[in-house]
Amino acid sequence: MPTALAISNHALRYSGGFERYAMTLVRGFHEAGIRPTFIAKSFDTSLPEYGWIHPIRLRMLGLPSKLRDQFFDWRIGRVKRRLGTRMGPLIACNPTRWADVAVCGGTHPGYLVAMGKPMRMSDCWKIELERSHFESSRIIVAHSALMRDEIIRHYNISPAKIVLLYPPSDTLRFSIVDDNTRARLRADLSLPVDRAVFLLASTGHKRKGLDALADFFGRTSLPVTLVVAGRPPKTALPNVRYLGYRTDIENVYRAVDFTIMASAYEPFGLVGVESVLCGTPVLLAKGVGCAEVIAEPAGIAYDTKQPDGLVRAVTAAIARWQVGAHRLARPTQSMRYDPRVVTHVQALTAMVESLAH
Repeated sequence: MPTALAISNHALRYSGGFERYAMTLVRGFHEAGIRPTFIAKSFDTSLPEYGWIHPIRLRMLGLPSKLRDQFFDWRIGRVKRRLGTRMGPLIACNPTRWADVAVCGGTHPGYLVAMGKPMRMSDCWKIELERSHFESSRIIVAHSALMRDEIIRHYNISPAKIVLLYPPSDTLRFSIVDDNTRARLRADLSLPVDRAVFLLASTGHKRKGLDALADFFGRTSLPVTLVVAGRPPKTALPNVRYLGYRTDIENVYRAVDFTIMASAYEPFGLVGVESVLCGTPVLLAKGVGCAEVIAEPAGIAYDTKQPDGLVRAVTAAIARWQVGAHRLARPTQSMRYDPRVVTHVQALTAMVESLAH
């Protein structure tokens, strides 16, 4: 077991994306008896996880937002030089040239291509920092084969340097409940019992595909309703309900009939794994990273580029719902990897230990 290691990320707080992943690492290392150094721009000091780390806060006050990542990278280097071996190897969840283990949850060139965005000067800065992140590190952890292939394609990195390691999920928090509990949760959310309810968990609606979903659900005569958890849509949408930001997203997964992931760019997407662990199948657009680990009947795949792709996926889902055959009694049987935090942390720990040899 390593005597010292460090994690860097933009913040330690409850949120989505890599902030949630970094929090999961802290909890996993805590359970393994490891107290990491944690380098971040900000901390939520009210969290129990804050007491499980050695925090180093690097303030970015007064800096233009587009330069903060570069300045954060520079200051991480100063910390690493100052602490030396006392800090231990750095597992970087943000792009920085000081990473020993560079974790990749997405690439900026891949995002720009998928979203059809033009290249701006600030994008060039992001890409150069990301390139340094991958080139300077000793090991790269890719959270999906999609990410591994993007790293190789966009940055010409040797495949031998990249380890495919799918991200973990809290299998205690995300779990199935009995039918009575599920019925109560559904009633608490005022979800209809005579319609199949589909969930979109989204804070970035354009990337998550809300426009296409709203268009379909607003026009269809099928017995369906779409609910959105996360950032509110700008306007009211027909047959679409907004649930707001939810700290109990596990209960939303349990209450709905299906989760839908229609993202234009989704390097992995823990939402899919969390939903399945709660017994709720997922409709997966082609290119969503977590489709690599979710098998039938938990995953219903479709292609957004096919005109009737979404229609066929929703129709297939409704057919299961109408006969009461859509719930997943044994979710992990449809998972192609072990999503437990302990398994992921053990793999990272082994990588850190290998760097000492």
